Amino acid sequence: MHSFFESDLSFLLFLPTFAIIGALYCAFPRRPRSALRWLADVVVVLAAAVLSIVAMRWGFRASVGTGGALWKQIVATLLAYGVFLGVLAIALPLRAAWLRKRGG
Repeated sequence: MHSFFESDLSFLLFLPTFAIIGALYCAFPRRPRSALRWLADVVVVLAAAVLSIVAMRWGFRASVGTGGALWKQIVATLLAYGVFLGVLAIALPLRAAWLRKRGG
């Protein structure tokens, strides 16, 4: 259990931020709003969360700085946040092109 709190604390601390950013990603643009679009948005946000957890765990294990346990949390947090935003940044123009192609 102790290992969980050490390696996953970064994700838990950023979970409210990820939820807000994910909700904004899903909410805009407001139209077109179809079941397929909703499903695609949810899949992208869930993929961003999963990849963020993977990056965070990798960063926690890979950091070998002289800062001790705090440095491991900092690296893990930066990686988790960066990957989450990176996935959404890649998905945003792809979604816009997809919506234009569908006539939305």
